[in-house]
Amino acid sequence: MTTPDHIKRRPWSWIPSLYYVEGLPYLMVVVITSTMYIRLGISNAEMALYTGSLYLPWVLKPFWSPVVDLLRSKREWVVATQLAMALGLAGVAFFLPGENFFYFTIACFWVVAFSSATHDIAADGYYMLALRQDQQSFFVGIRTTFYRFAMLTEGILLGIAGWLEYRMERPMAWSVVLAGVAGFIALGAIYHAFILPQVENPQKQTFQSVFKGYGKIMSSFFTRKKMIPILGFLLLYRLGEAQLSKMASPFFLADVADGGLSLATEEVGFVKGIIGIITLIIGGLLGGILVSRHGLKRWLWWMMLAINLPNILYIMLAITQPDNLWYIAAAVGIEQFGYGFGFTAYVMYLIYLADGPHKTAHYAIGTGFMAAGMMLPGMVSGYMQEWLGYTHFFIWVVIATIPAFLFAAYIPLEKDFGKNKTGPEDPLAEKIKDIGKDKD
Repeated sequence: MTTPDHIKRRPWSWIPSLYYVEGLPYLMVVVITSTMYIRLGISNAEMALYTGSLYLPWVLKPFWSPVVDLLRSKREWVVATQLAMALGLAGVAFFLPGENFFYFTIACFWVVAFSSATHDIAADGYYMLALRQDQQSFFVGIRTTFYRFAMLTEGILLGIAGWLEYRMERPMAWSVVLAGVAGFIALGAIYHAFILPQVENPQKQTFQSVFKGYGKIMSSFFTRKKMIPILGFLLLYRLGEAQLSKMASPFFLADVADGGLSLATEEVGFVKGIIGIITLIIGGLLGGILVSRHGLKRWLWWMMLAINLPNILYIMLAITQPDNLWYIAAAVGIEQFGYGFGFTAYVMYLIYLADGPHKTAHYAIGTGFMAAGMMLPGMVSGYMQEWLGYTHFFIWVVIATIPAFLFAAYIPLEKDFGKNKTGPEDPLAEKIKDIGKDKD
């Protein structure tokens, strides 16, 4: 009997590379764009509005996921979207040194964003098809780790960009960085075209059969009890954080005379992309451990305080405007630790809502609201900052955390949900990569 290709070929040969490549385009679209456009002279308002809108493909992802299931194989989608992401980033690199680069590069980033959201669907679907159930459980932590490694690349890329800014025109420096990432992802696409094992596709469904059940799935999500508090909680849990994350890089880069901290690009990379991401991961891991021991309900309010109270540190930074990099890094590290710890509650509540016969679809709908909760406040955050100034903007951010607490008091939640699920099949581990997302 012949051993199937996807069983014979070692998962270690493709899982780390697949999920590292999955994380890179998201990093470029959601995180790097903020710093890049500010360094290239775009105003806070324009930067936040246009880069915030790039969340839309992740908001709408649940609505086109059936197409990925119906057309072609997951393997083909993975390779095709990686090539599309590489071409989109190459387009950004091409247009950056020219005049009117902003709108041309935003268009290219839209290609990257749409392709990245589609790649998420295909890669996760392929993972489930190519591995046995025991393998899926074993490699959950591996794929999460390499996705996080991609997030840590922020510090390296900003460090390279900062080094190049001293040696060439600033647009050209960023063009080199974008071209390098595009080339790396293109190599990843070529590698995966050869290394990803062929997986037999499941029985295909017709569009009619898929969309006939789609209405039932949507209806079952939106007709549950206490839906208004649930939607309010999903949309407003990170109302303050969504605005803070968009304005963090502009605040660090702005001149002291303009209310900022006047950091160099590579210093922002160190503060946000290394210290911030490491403490974010530690906070997320600690949150997962505590929820698994005591249940979500016991820790929900503490986690909400953890994700919101540290925002006060930005008020202190704006008032004192310190020039000590380690002082700034410590403040950011505390804030990011609180974010990682507090966001665990959000991820677990999405899993709680998804529990039932339509787990995958309901979780996808929940992540759509998660993305919307970041996109809409982020888009207006630049205008708010320019209107209020940095100090009063950060005060507003702290005030904006209050509505989430009001809705949290009314959401349904079973007492012991999440407790004693510490094994490799813990649903938190399956979804934990989302804790590293949506940070600018």
